[in-house]
Amino acid sequence: MIKVGIIGSTGYAGNELVRLLLQHKEAEIIWYGSRSYIDKKYAEVYANMFQLVEDVCLDDNMEELAKQVDVIFTATPQGLCASLVNEEILSKTKVIDLSADFRIKDKAVYEKWYGIEHKSPQFLEEAVYGLCEVNREQIKKARLVANPGCYPTCSFLTIYPLVKEGIIDPNTIIIDAKSGTSGAGRGAKVNNLFCEVNENIKAYGVTTHRHTPEIEEQLSYQAGIPVIINFTPHLVPMNRGILVTAYATLLKDMKEEEIREIYHNYYEKEQFVRVLNAQVCPETRWVEGSNYVDVNFKIDRRTNHIIMMGAMDNLVKGAAGQAVQNMNLMFGLKEQEGLMQVPMFP
Repeated sequence: MIKVGIIGSTGYAGNELVRLLLQHKEAEIIWYGSRSYIDKKYAEVYANMFQLVEDVCLDDNMEELAKQVDVIFTATPQGLCASLVNEEILSKTKVIDLSADFRIKDKAVYEKWYGIEHKSPQFLEEAVYGLCEVNREQIKKARLVANPGCYPTCSFLTIYPLVKEGIIDPNTIIIDAKSGTSGAGRGAKVNNLFCEVNENIKAYGVTTHRHTPEIEEQLSYQAGIPVIINFTPHLVPMNRGILVTAYATLLKDMKEEEIREIYHNYYEKEQFVRVLNAQVCPETRWVEGSNYVDVNFKIDRRTNHIIMMGAMDNLVKGAAGQAVQNMNLMFGLKEQEGLMQVPMFP
């Protein structure tokens, strides 16, 4: 049985980790870390865990935690994991970080976009970007995994096959993304109050969203050249879900069937990426509560563009589900263990 500790267990992503791991046959949570709720029963913070979790919340003492568990999940704000992790900890346990601290290899880029100093740059080279569909073999051997961001996961998996195959011009990519409010976290913010969000949709982080360099870096690896994109996220009045609509110029004149074959070649063996049938647009409602990503595309012959679409649950494949998927790989388990929840509807 894998002994698990979670730092940041009372945030939305942390709670989602708890929900998934309670259904995992090979994992046992022994540390529910929460700086905000120390000594309070976890089920008093999240009443859906009543009679399921009897533990009280503990602190974020990573050094003590490393002595007790096989893997630590850090579902915390940017900067915390980098400020806590050290060689001694990594020599005793594995770490899966759900923040952005180790996703971007260039320290200067991270500090520019996140506006904070990186406290552990010595681990940037070692950290493996935890997108299982691309970095599976590296993840298996990793002791520090950078769990990808929600927007980057959905954007990348939607676009990646066509970038890799040279079908689109990567520097013409425009990504329009929409997310539910849970993506902003559980902290109290005026902009996330019901009256501020309900009956409204708005763009935010226009030209400045911090997931931009992460998407660019990962697409650049696949394209073999530096990639610069336009990325604009939007906040929509729903709890969960991300919908990505991406646009790019076609470099090759290809039939729809040929492009569909490319997607199938990349994803037919991937448990959690579903290439939808022709003319079917991805919808967030059909992936809610699951680790699935639904993708599809449409060619616009009139403008010589291709529209690529993806939908996923931002808290599952966009955070906790992907983290558990990484854990499974790191411990030699079946990749889908604990993650076969059927999407919830209605």
